[in-house]
Amino acid sequence: MSALNLVNKSYWLEKICESNYRKLLSLVPDLDDLNESKSAVANAEGKPTLYLRLIQRAPYTLTLELTHRFQQELEAFEPAVQIRVYLDVKAAEVLSDYHRPLVADALKAGSSGQKVLDYKWSLNYFLDKWLDHCLQNRYRFSITRPSQEHCLALD
Repeated sequence: MSALNLVNKSYWLEKICESNYRKLLSLVPDLDDLNESKSAVANAEGKPTLYLRLIQRAPYTLTLELTHRFQQELEAFEPAVQIRVYLDVKAAEVLSDYHRPLVADALKAGSSGQKVLDYKWSLNYFLDKWLDHCLQNRYRFSITRPSQEHCLALD
């Protein structure tokens, strides 16, 4: 579906960003309180640890990094998705992931509007499916009441 030629893709991109916000809020119920603890971890039985890190906070936006740590000894953090959360419009969009450049950098390459839209769609469609996976596996973050075992400073 990420390669589908949707009619009015910009409309569907908006809808998937709204859906990603709702899913992110289910994963991180205290999302709006993410300011005191800059990072947190969530575990699901038999699954790799999921990490959340606050990169930047502004009055109406958060920039987060969400990633798994697959190999403890190699410090392999993937997919390291950077997400911009728009608290006022209740939307979340991907800025980059571990192997693709920031959307802003992709724009500098002189891409056509359609290529940029396709690029943003593929990033956000991936996040949509990954958040589904995380929720189905019962990952949850607790930001407001962090305990020693649920917090990790990645800075």
